Amino acid sequence: MFPIRDVNENVRQPLATLILIGLNVAAWLLVQGLGMAEPLARSLCEYALIPGELLGRAPAGAVIPVGQNMGCHLEQGSILSLFTHQFLHGGWFHIIANMWFLWVFGDNVEDVMGPVRFVVFYLLCGLAAAAAQIASDPGALAPMVGASGAIGGVLGAYVRLFPRAQIITAIFLGFFYTTVSLPAFAMLGYWFLLQLAGGLPALQGSGAGVAFWAHIGGFLAGMVLVVPLHRPDYLAQHRACNPF
Repeated sequence: MFPIRDVNENVRQPLATLILIGLNVAAWLLVQGLGMAEPLARSLCEYALIPGELLGRAPAGAVIPVGQNMGCHLEQGSILSLFTHQFLHGGWFHIIANMWFLWVFGDNVEDVMGPVRFVVFYLLCGLAAAAAQIASDPGALAPMVGASGAIGGVLGAYVRLFPRAQIITAIFLGFFYTTVSLPAFAMLGYWFLLQLAGGLPALQGSGAGVAFWAHIGGFLAGMVLVVPLHRPDYLAQHRACNPF
């Protein structure tokens, strides 16, 4: 299932959402060279989050492959990678899918918080996502990149705020394609169950290179952080649909 749009109008222009999308796109263009092999590999070595390197668990002189005939020489990881990895991506589909989810769901969550609180919320969800992924495998040497954890937080906030908002969703079954309107709790609940289905085997070392626990951690953090970070005037204006 893939969301096309939501039937949930926002009151204010999603300035922070647009800025975050712009920063991700700028990083993909200027830092990662639109996914070309050499700049992409360099970005992974310099700015990705590598749990084993950050925690000092990487073997001395370890080299991890990041492309054909290219590798990262691991040293002492930088704590800044907890933030920088949130603006990098591993491929075209990765960035397009992430930015689309952020565009579809971010505007309404930003509407509830205001732009400044939304940016704080977004970064905190990204940190929570990174912490969850690190906890799932502290010695991992695979570079972790992507806005998926922070966007998972946006999805968690959205489903708590607007559980019955209708999401126009594309469903693909082989060559068959259709669209349906689903409530947010159904569409995003399905998304969360998929992350659990992938995350549990990953704990046994059977992951497929996807940071499932980052998605899970971000989603749960979003459900919690939306409470203290909503606009002070939001509840007064929306008592009829108070989600808290």
